[in-house]
Amino acid sequence: MTRFYYVLLRLLACCLVFPLNAAAQTGAGSSAEPVESAVFEPGSKSDLVLALPLGLPPLPVPADNPLSAAKVALGRKLFFDRRLSLNNAISCALCHVPEQGFTNNELAVPVGFEGRTGRRNSPTLYNAAYLEHLFHDGRERALETQPIDPLLADHEMNNPSLGAILDKLAKLPDYAGLFEAAFAGRGPTADTLGMAFASYMRTLISANSPFDRWYYGGEENAISAQAKQGFQLFVGKAGCAQCHLLNEQSALFTDQRFHNTGIGVPKDSRQTPATRQLSAAPGVVITVDQRLIDALKAQRMPTDLGRYEVTQNPADRWAYRTPILRNIALTAPYMHDGSLRTLRAVIDYYDQGGVGHALQSPLIRPLGLSADEREALHAFLLTLTGDNVDLLAQDARLVEVGELRPDDPHWRHERAD
Repeated sequence: MTRFYYVLLRLLACCLVFPLNAAAQTGAGSSAEPVESAVFEPGSKSDLVLALPLGLPPLPVPADNPLSAAKVALGRKLFFDRRLSLNNAISCALCHVPEQGFTNNELAVPVGFEGRTGRRNSPTLYNAAYLEHLFHDGRERALETQPIDPLLADHEMNNPSLGAILDKLAKLPDYAGLFEAAFAGRGPTADTLGMAFASYMRTLISANSPFDRWYYGGEENAISAQAKQGFQLFVGKAGCAQCHLLNEQSALFTDQRFHNTGIGVPKDSRQTPATRQLSAAPGVVITVDQRLIDALKAQRMPTDLGRYEVTQNPADRWAYRTPILRNIALTAPYMHDGSLRTLRAVIDYYDQGGVGHALQSPLIRPLGLSADEREALHAFLLTLTGDNVDLLAQDARLVEVGELRPDDPHWRHERAD
């Protein structure tokens, strides 16, 4: 057995839901039935089922897109394929880097097609399968449709149309038969493309963190006394659990709602520091005049109004989705625009009560935390890292990066008449 299939088998054992029978796949009712966990037996010829990590609720999987090894492998291949961009240079993994929490630790906002930048930080893909709303503004509701947006966005992969992507995939030699094998004879279509991507993203679930082993598993020594104090602050004085919810059975640490934290409010309507630290290269931080940053944004980026752009409701101006906090220590920089580089900076921001703008959520208020309390809260957040993050990154890197090859059909390889 190759190393690829060995790691994939381990992922399936830990992360995947394969319904036990046809009734489980096509049951009546909701189109996204939660699938209960069960024990996976290596070598069993029965359908595989999920052994969910401690701390997570049942994984929602659409009845019309049950998981399979073939779909997951295809979705992973697509995720790392640069040929899915117009210039064959940008893949999903360039903005959602496996070793960087499936986001990008080095950039506040991602760099896409021909160096174009976006308005928003790359959100982590960890546990995205549980989100009811995707993207910071919640404009998509399903993993199956979410990938289409970055494939077509001019500042990301900049394809002229979905049809152009499907035509390219149908002609690439190394994709021959892969869609058909994963989708019962169906080739590349809008549906099968989205379902393959979604299947891979549903494997990126991560929990069984030190917090989970303490809170749900009863291991008293799984986290420190300082982290336990931080948890009490999280659910109490600091008020974090008002938006980052948990219950006695599981925790996603999100209310799945949208809030104006003050971060998105226009700079001219609130006080901001005169300078800002920016990451110029891995490990290299420079101090830049905020006026230069604002001038550059004004030239290159349209105004970001958050959830309002989806709902057109004035009450939703500068509101963004509450993120899941699991693996939060791995997914810097923070906030929808990547403007806060560290967890301590996030804690300080909320401790001061945000910016005090009139439209800021009333849930955000000065907390009056002491230095020791802020450190305790920080210690708690560090306990939310799942125990399988290295395995997920290792599995991701087993796939060959898709790059333009001499036998690929493309205009660069065609002679003009």
